Amino acid sequence: MYFWFTVLVGLAILSLSFLRACFPYFGEDFAYIMRSIQLGIRLVKYKKNKPFYSILDCFLDRVKRHPAKTFVHFEGREYSYGEVDKQSNKVARALQAAARLKEGDTVALFLANEPSYIWIWLGLTKLGCPAALLNFNIRSKSLLHCFSCCGAKVIIASAELQDAVEEVLPTLTEQGISVYLLSEACSIQGINTLSDKISQASDQPLSRDLRANIHIRSTALYIYTSGTTGLPKAAVVTHERVLAASFIQAACGVTSEDIFYINLPLYHSAGFLIGMVGGIERGMTIFLRRKFSASQFWDDCRKYNITVMQYIGETMRYLCNTPKKDNEKNHGVRIAIGNGVRTDIWTEFLNRFGNIKVRELYAATEGNIGFINYTSKIGAVGRVNFVHKFFFPYTLIKFNIEKEEPVRNSEGLCIEVSPGETGLLVGKITQRSPFIGYAGNQQQTEKKRLRDVLKKGDLYFNTGDLLRLDHEKFVYFQDRVGDTFRWKGENVATSEVADILTMAPCILEANVYGVKVEGHEGRIGMAAVILKEGEAFDCSGTYKQVANYLPAYARPRFIRIQACLEMTGTFKMKKVRLVEEGFNPAHIQDSLYFLDPEKKTYIPMTEDIYRAIASREIKL
Repeated sequence: MYFWFTVLVGLAILSLSFLRACFPYFGEDFAYIMRSIQLGIRLVKYKKNKPFYSILDCFLDRVKRHPAKTFVHFEGREYSYGEVDKQSNKVARALQAAARLKEGDTVALFLANEPSYIWIWLGLTKLGCPAALLNFNIRSKSLLHCFSCCGAKVIIASAELQDAVEEVLPTLTEQGISVYLLSEACSIQGINTLSDKISQASDQPLSRDLRANIHIRSTALYIYTSGTTGLPKAAVVTHERVLAASFIQAACGVTSEDIFYINLPLYHSAGFLIGMVGGIERGMTIFLRRKFSASQFWDDCRKYNITVMQYIGETMRYLCNTPKKDNEKNHGVRIAIGNGVRTDIWTEFLNRFGNIKVRELYAATEGNIGFINYTSKIGAVGRVNFVHKFFFPYTLIKFNIEKEEPVRNSEGLCIEVSPGETGLLVGKITQRSPFIGYAGNQQQTEKKRLRDVLKKGDLYFNTGDLLRLDHEKFVYFQDRVGDTFRWKGENVATSEVADILTMAPCILEANVYGVKVEGHEGRIGMAAVILKEGEAFDCSGTYKQVANYLPAYARPRFIRIQACLEMTGTFKMKKVRLVEEGFNPAHIQDSLYFLDPEKKTYIPMTEDIYRAIASREIKL
């Protein structure tokens, strides 16, 4: 008997060794597939519930289960699940009375990272009201555009953003918009206070009847994304999408015992959906910061026992740029969830800060396809398997960079790329993986739909991203197509920046693009401009123009003065050569200017400035 037992154990060990040799990621693949199936079953169950089970219901269940458990740590204060629930009740009742909000009314949130962001959103959800999450960096024209395209009739702003609200107040007043400030007092006519009304409201639970007509496909949120052209677009996020996004933490192995660090803005899908909403789904504690601080990051992690961190490529690079310390691996962080980290930074991060499981993601707020690198293979944005592709069909197709369109065969169909070849990622639009589109922008919605991809009549979502799938089924991000570049974790639409530049009195035309800077993720803004006849470049005036109308990350740091702008045969501005030439004054004969934020003007670009940027003496 002992002999046969020994033989069986030996065979089992040999089988496992064979599997590891032939399929080195078998264990991780199996665990991830099983976890994905479980989460998929749960989502189907939630959708079939009558009434459907929303993330709000999930939050209320967490309140019943552990009302005293800390939900949010913020600036030395703790807020329990029960406290946040009561605060959201007060918000709902205050807005019901003051703004006459009812089911289906959209409310724009113009708020910084603070706990009130969470309970205001929960209060709105209890009333059945979608929330539009406005980027608190936007101003003027962009702010009005983002506000109006979601159809909101109410805007709620943080007290520190009062100046930005005042700037557009005449237009808001003219349109009959109710404006509320999170403050006890305000002397500006047309701006109502909200904090005083919330403090006086009842914290008793609200009837579910207030949101009786909200269903799984109802709009829950509007989250703004910069596309290939124009102003930011409001991606429509349904309750189904919110639930699906809330499972990302679970898919990455996060549990209810973890403590999640959120330092990304809550107006982004990463901070809001993956971080905060994912925290609700897990029933965990989150640590919220107003903004990212590289110098205080690891001290926070140690002090508050952080076990899961969130990142974008820039934040991880900032951490690697901090002075080295002896206790860098002395922390409890075990998982990092995010996107956009470079391979070299990824490697350095692990070498300096320990064996943290980096869960690099690929996804888009409005998209219908995404990937997770659940193996921690450095450089990959995801890994594919048959289960994933069955439920969320996608393909990589050949793309003509110059013409900015897919390559098609003689039958008019797209051509799939071979393994190892770069292609445009497109996700099939189905009932299970829909593409809802952008609020109030049918033209941009239609641009994202790609027809006749693999067969006549099919319909796919065009991600606008070039990816590569290797022979081991790992996915690698290669580049973006179109007129968008990414800087400081934000997408910048070049046409919007060009429109702002041409409002400067001295500029006739502008061609905006992103250029690479050694040691930095993404591309920084640069513009080639033609001056109006008889005009000289107005350094101070142009600076004021971009500073007044654009957030810091979208302002062109380099301006190149040209006699004419090179066009394609279809009158599109050529950018490839300009991008390649960059901003080195030693290689460019045109006049170059550099935006100096300390002097608050553009100054002539010199080789000394170029060297200071390259050596990082000048920080961008």
